Amino acid sequence: MDEPQRVSVDIEVRYKETDQMGVVHHANFLVWFELARTALCRLTGHPYAEIERAGFLLIVAGAELRYRQPARYGDTVAVACWVDRLESRRMRFAYEVRRDEELLVSGTTDHIWVDAGTRRSCRIPGLVADELRRLAGA
Repeated sequence: MDEPQRVSVDIEVRYKETDQMGVVHHANFLVWFELARTALCRLTGHPYAEIERAGFLLIVAGAELRYRQPARYGDTVAVACWVDRLESRRMRFAYEVRRDEELLVSGTTDHIWVDAGTRRSCRIPGLVADELRRLAGA
């Protein structure tokens, strides 16, 4: 199995993302994770909005974050995302937020594929299954 393909997005920390001490509020990291995850999904050749139009949803079932160092107003951080685990109906994305080489936050989000019409779990859509396996290094 090969290494999973990573995608990284740069984010300049905005004032509104910080608390009174100028430190990024913890909830904003989940928003940044979503930006990186969406960029990774585009690498399948099918942006997430297209996957939804095809009748599939990728529901967040859990999130875990580990805070190591703060990000602050004015910093530019890189948010990396990759497929950490891929199963028939579930998948896990992993993330790292870095300022230069310094690791600030790491985390994962767990997701379940759902048929948009029935709201029941389903297998990974054929539309993206092979590309997700490739991205995962499988």
